[in-house]
Amino acid sequence: MAKEKTENKNKKELTIKISGKEWTDSIDKAFQKKVKTVTVDGFRKGKCPRDIFEKKYGKESLYIDAAENLLGTAYDRVMEKNKEIVPVVQPRVDIKSIDESGVEFVFTIITAPEVAIKKYKGLKVKQEKVEVTKEEIEHELSHLLEKYTELVVKEKGKVENHDVAIIDFEGFKDGVAFEGGKGENYSLEIGSHTFIPGFEEQLIGMKSGEEKEIQVTFPENYGAKDLAGKEVTFKVKVNEIKVKEVRELDKDFFDDLGMEGIDSKEKLEEEIKANIQANKELDAENKYIDELLSEISKHVEVDIPEEMVDEEVHHMIHKFEDQLKMQGLSLDMYYQFTNTDHQALHAQMEKEAYQHILYRLTLEEIMKLENVTVTDQEVKEEIKSLSEKYSMKEEEIIKEIGSEDMIKYDLEMRKVIEILKEANK
Repeated sequence: MAKEKTENKNKKELTIKISGKEWTDSIDKAFQKKVKTVTVDGFRKGKCPRDIFEKKYGKESLYIDAAENLLGTAYDRVMEKNKEIVPVVQPRVDIKSIDESGVEFVFTIITAPEVAIKKYKGLKVKQEKVEVTKEEIEHELSHLLEKYTELVVKEKGKVENHDVAIIDFEGFKDGVAFEGGKGENYSLEIGSHTFIPGFEEQLIGMKSGEEKEIQVTFPENYGAKDLAGKEVTFKVKVNEIKVKEVRELDKDFFDDLGMEGIDSKEKLEEEIKANIQANKELDAENKYIDELLSEISKHVEVDIPEEMVDEEVHHMIHKFEDQLKMQGLSLDMYYQFTNTDHQALHAQMEKEAYQHILYRLTLEEIMKLENVTVTDQEVKEEIKSLSEKYSMKEEEIIKEIGSEDMIKYDLEMRKVIEILKEANK
């Protein structure tokens, strides 16, 4: 059974000391940089002699900068001497000692854990069969018609539910206009509940050109504290009333739709059915693979280092942050809205992060057991296929994905998945 976390079985500490001329040269370099940023009485910035600088700040003040200058060199050197050790997370570095004679670094390297799989064939995990119902097609068709609905001016009559009222409005509290309470030619769909409770309902029955005062009360939990729970008056004028005109499945609609070869209701329904079927099959495939890996993982023994989980969580939080940015939000805003913090989010994601790593390690181990390989030609063909599919240059595809190695890895994992599907029917 896979275990949630681990101790130090996959932790290696590699020590290296840099001294002599290499160290003194780095201290000199640190001084040349540091002296440009400090002010010493009697000298222009950047012109203070070395002995005066060291007398004022101490030679030790240069050691950390000098060590940072050598960090990359030290890491490359220590890994060159230990080629058999392959890090699986970003190494941690500490300074064991530092003085006039040199600096000694300690790199903590986390290596991949051993994976033992007792069984991964004959588990008889079944993929769910999917079908598309007539109701689903009709539902999607109604959504499509709704999307292409046209708004036409209501020449006569009054505002009714589901109409779109084009209004001017201004809000007043105790007779004084409040900030953010004014709008002109605002399109408001009656019944959408986008305004304060009670506002939209009071527009029903008004005519174009009619003006009216509406009394409403802001909710107790309203964002602006000076308005929360307060009764206000809105002066409203209806400039125009529009109604939604449901489209007919005619030539004009199919022209607007712009779907090649779709010029009748029957063909459109066939296209809708095909799209729903494809999406359902994709969902069923993903669910099947997840269930398959979940079942196999019950027969896996592995100690996953805590550092691997932490790094995976870090990547997940970064991805989550990018998703929030696309919605115009930040992580800090998310923490405020949910009354949580970074630590709570980290803890929340740990279980999923562990599962990601467990599945990845399992697939990589099965890849070895099954001797799965991907040729350079297969990688080139995949890049070409993606280039044609997304109308991008091949070098752009490689840059977008990260590298050819990542494309190769993805192909390897897909081959393993196909082997597992065949072995567990």
